[in-house]
Amino acid sequence: MDGVPCLRVPQCHAQQLRKRLQAQAALDLSLCLLKESDGTVLLPILHSCVSQLDLQFLRAMVASESTCEIVWSQSSLHAKKERGRTSGDKLEKILQQLLESNGERWTEELRRDIPHNFQWHGDLVLLGDNCFSLPLWQKMNQQLWIAVARGLGAKRLARMSRISTDGFRSPVVTMLLGKHSWVKHVDNGIRYEFDVTKCMFSAGNITEKLRVAGFDCRGETVVDLFAGIGYFTLPYLVHARATHVHACEWNPDAVEALQKNLVANGVFDRCTIHPGDNQQLQLCDVADRVNLGLIPSSEDSWPIACRLLKKTTGGILHIHQNVTSPLSNTAAIPAISDATQRVSGKKADREVWQAWADDTANRITSLLKDITGASWMTNIQHIECVKSYAPHIHHVVLDLECRPS
Repeated sequence: MDGVPCLRVPQCHAQQLRKRLQAQAALDLSLCLLKESDGTVLLPILHSCVSQLDLQFLRAMVASESTCEIVWSQSSLHAKKERGRTSGDKLEKILQQLLESNGERWTEELRRDIPHNFQWHGDLVLLGDNCFSLPLWQKMNQQLWIAVARGLGAKRLARMSRISTDGFRSPVVTMLLGKHSWVKHVDNGIRYEFDVTKCMFSAGNITEKLRVAGFDCRGETVVDLFAGIGYFTLPYLVHARATHVHACEWNPDAVEALQKNLVANGVFDRCTIHPGDNQQLQLCDVADRVNLGLIPSSEDSWPIACRLLKKTTGGILHIHQNVTSPLSNTAAIPAISDATQRVSGKKADREVWQAWADDTANRITSLLKDITGASWMTNIQHIECVKSYAPHIHHVVLDLECRPS
């Protein structure tokens, strides 16, 4: 996930929440807080602590109508001058020593080619493909990866080059150091295990997973049409306490991980896994809630979701979508300030999300009538922005209540 994880809070509560985050060792002390033009403040959070935050507790510390949410800031959060030596500094020093011991000279070009962003999964560090591209590194052979692991404090290393086009969105990952590729990740008290060379873990979805964890699904049957390794299936079972979840997943490697995770979290007996294409799912008339967590669009599965809702009582659809807002043309208004432009842009984005939600609600209403032969009413309960992929592309979730009329 690009950007810096931050807690967005009202300015009047910023110091109170900053102290709370600092007490929990979750505040990124290497970065300065950022005041936004809308009267909120971004408090930088350590990547490793995002999934451990009790967002509901933090929200209880502010006024009920106030903002308190995790966002991934694309803005520049300046580093503090008194910042100490980081793991990146240590890595640079160790690599410089490695090269010099092999008769090579350390250069600025080499410094720019070392990793500055990476993902931690237990004792394994996953590097991106934008580092160690210079030919000189290849001369170091396995010495390089041993030195990198020492510099980062890791036992295993892997590198992800891209996402596969195999239909499963499998990562193309190469192990660089270490004998096995299974990792463990704890997210909001939930244990996830998966093969890092075969399955992805999206840290950017943490805000939506926290939101799902806050639902009260006692007595409900939930269908997760795109379960993966259990990103949302497990929060529904562990925290939202759904009575039963039907988890659909067509990637066999993800199914294997999902089975392990259900056992590891003690909820295997409350979940039925349906491997294979959800278009072939034989279930109908069973769900109080359907999760459609596929982006950029889950539209192909809307008819299936409608068929799954209980015919007599209906339920709620959680529809994920990447929504693109049109680029605003401010060139003709040279006097407009950056702050005004940001506020105007946020308002325009929300208007586009609302228009998409209205259109989706109308289409779902028509689908439900076509499938059941009866009239239905739909109600937009909530529109949640999960994250942004670009200034005008947002991953949003529509909570759509559907009831037979």
